Amino acid sequence: MPQAPDTITRNLWHVVAATDELRIGLVETTLLLDTPLALTRGIDGEPVVWLRSDEQNGDEIDAETVLERLPVRTAYGYTWTCLGTAPAALFPIPEFAEPDRVNMSCGSIAIHVSAPRAVENFLDMGHFPYVHTDILGSEPHTEVKEYDVEVSEERDEVLATKCRFMQPRAAKSATTAMEVEYVYRVPHPFCSVLYKSCPEDESRRDVIGIFLQPMTEERCRAHLLQSMIDSTSTITDLRRFQQTIFGQDKPILENQYPKKLPLDPRSETPIRADKSAIAYRRWLSQKGITYGVIPVAS
Repeated sequence: MPQAPDTITRNLWHVVAATDELRIGLVETTLLLDTPLALTRGIDGEPVVWLRSDEQNGDEIDAETVLERLPVRTAYGYTWTCLGTAPAALFPIPEFAEPDRVNMSCGSIAIHVSAPRAVENFLDMGHFPYVHTDILGSEPHTEVKEYDVEVSEERDEVLATKCRFMQPRAAKSATTAMEVEYVYRVPHPFCSVLYKSCPEDESRRDVIGIFLQPMTEERCRAHLLQSMIDSTSTITDLRRFQQTIFGQDKPILENQYPKKLPLDPRSETPIRADKSAIAYRRWLSQKGITYGVIPVAS
């Protein structure tokens, strides 16, 4: 029997679909926090989400007939919903609104691991040379240099800055190896946003987001966002580049055990490179998140 999600998790906005991929008048089914959902878009193009009963994927439906709806908002190309009391706002990504950026969803990929495990993997630079060889890292450049981490009470997020790593191909537009500077934000227990050096414009940063949909405590869907400064690559090429990276991460993630993220830092041996992961675990624990994690023993 699935355990009920904690109150904090239940009252969050959760991503459930790429909005443009929801077809008008057709049902899409999904799972959120062990709860079956149905989704569609009305003739006005606006998404509708409700608790699924007997609807099947691909069924035809008139969205106007759906009377008992869950709260919905669209942001960053995705549809979000809430099973509890929806917050007034979602975390900001102001760069998404810049008119010269190429914004795109890069797929929604199922992973047999908890959402917090997937966020932690996203924060880890140490695996770059071994998992993303000759793209995001290569030997002998394996050192994770000292970086700064803070947990901001004002913004309610984990922030890692001054993260630097030598990368053979930092982005689709990169033509030479470069030392890339990263900034990681975790503004939501199941979402992270990465800012990294832009090969095309040294004064700006490319933005990559991973929004995790916690389907069960040990399964999630990763919804990927790119907001890029790139005047040469096609959207197809940009998507393929990001999907290649995530395709390399998926088997590593799914081989992790336990599937849920242990919040006690003593349960897995930390090293200097894990500073952001340690801060993330502590932040989840302080917030009272119990869904998809193994809480610290009291």
